[in-house]
Amino acid sequence: MEALLNILQELHPEVDFAAADHLIDDKILDSFDIVTLVAEIDAEYDVAIPAEELLPENFNSAKALYALIEKLQDE
Repeated sequence: MEALLNILQELHPEVDFAAADHLIDDKILDSFDIVTLVAEIDAEYDVAIPAEELLPENFNSAKALYALIEKLQDE
């Protein structure tokens, strides 16, 4: 989770990603951020996020995103 928080902090240093839970709904993350996140997650965790998982609920919080990473690692 720490590596994911570091990736998110690089995108938006002003956001407390550990506490934020409406990243998409509050328009903190945009489509360019999502593309960057998908690439960084692939590089850091060796996990490819498939298109069908590119849903707002998977990116609304660091916790939700980390749960997605763990799910994909288990597959």
